[in-house]
Amino acid sequence: MAGRSPAEQPRTSAGRPDAVQRQTLLRMHGRSVAWMPPLLLLIGIAVFDWNSSGEFRIISWIVLVPGIAAAICGVWGTAALAVLSLATYIGVDTSWPHQYQTGLPDFILVALGSMLAVLACAVRVRGEQRMLHMRDVAETTRRTVLRPLVPGWGGLDHAAVYLAADSDARVGGDFYDIQPGLHGTRVLLGDVQGKGLGAVEAAAALLGTFRESGYHEPLLRTVADRLEVRMLRHGDYTSKLGRLDGDRFATGILIGFPPDSTDSVEVINFGHEPPLVITAHDVRQLPPGDGLPLGLSELGQDPPPLIEVPLAHGETLLLVTDGVTEARDASGAFFPLREHVARALTEDPRTADPHRLVRFVRDDTLRHCGGRLADDTTIFAVRRR
Repeated sequence: MAGRSPAEQPRTSAGRPDAVQRQTLLRMHGRSVAWMPPLLLLIGIAVFDWNSSGEFRIISWIVLVPGIAAAICGVWGTAALAVLSLATYIGVDTSWPHQYQTGLPDFILVALGSMLAVLACAVRVRGEQRMLHMRDVAETTRRTVLRPLVPGWGGLDHAAVYLAADSDARVGGDFYDIQPGLHGTRVLLGDVQGKGLGAVEAAAALLGTFRESGYHEPLLRTVADRLEVRMLRHGDYTSKLGRLDGDRFATGILIGFPPDSTDSVEVINFGHEPPLVITAHDVRQLPPGDGLPLGLSELGQDPPPLIEVPLAHGETLLLVTDGVTEARDASGAFFPLREHVARALTEDPRTADPHRLVRFVRDDTLRHCGGRLADDTTIFAVRRR
């Protein structure tokens, strides 16, 4: 999972829709076996009733069969089991002497229960189809915002994990991308303030600007300026629409890998958590970002400075959003990312590999917070090939 882009990552069972889990569990060798549990129950009730005494009849329990089928089978399967239940009821009940037959009242009960079960199944299937359609829409949205990154894209080894705090939405305000261009490869990671569709919309706007300016602009400073202008324009647009999120901002890290340098990178930090540089035996932190987040330049401060930092061949940059750094355990303690990574490197220096690194940080973060993410979480690692 760690080595895939977000659109390629399989969902964990906790985040998968119930309908998909049920369809997976009730299949054998590619064929549905959802009809087996209600059929076995039908046979069991019929056999037990046939061998019971006349004073203890359970044939009317057969009304449970279409009810269970309605929960796990399709409409036609439920209808078939409902008809079979009625036929079984008639066959078993009429085989008893007249004084022991349950008669018409229980037959009406089974018939009415069967009709209601088929109706309930139709409603359930329609709801599941709508839910699966919405899941596909969410997946398409995520692929649009966080596009799949091919291996070695832009001359970088990379790995990413994206965990949405809202497992149903599957996408949030975190964003990242790699853009190779005419003047080297640029990397962007950020976190839009707030949640919901407004945050997704702002992230998509910033990524669109980054993909164009990161390809064409010769200076990383110009790319940063265009991102700031885009955030301001987006805020102005949403304000004129009458929405309440016109003052939204975004923290971020913009990194440039110049084509004429193999031992350094350029970094502009928009008020984001500074990246960590991971080697096989060491962890160091880049200088903290003292610049304002994107969208707040009107406050009058100078733009975030561009700094050049050493990054030797084989060193990995680890970038995370505050879903990692602000993850809390049961006692309220924040997740100590740097200390945990350093300890992992002492145990296994291969943890510095981007794929191993994001997998470790993901698992350790979830373990620290007990699997309860309070915010969208992105873990992104890159290094020169």
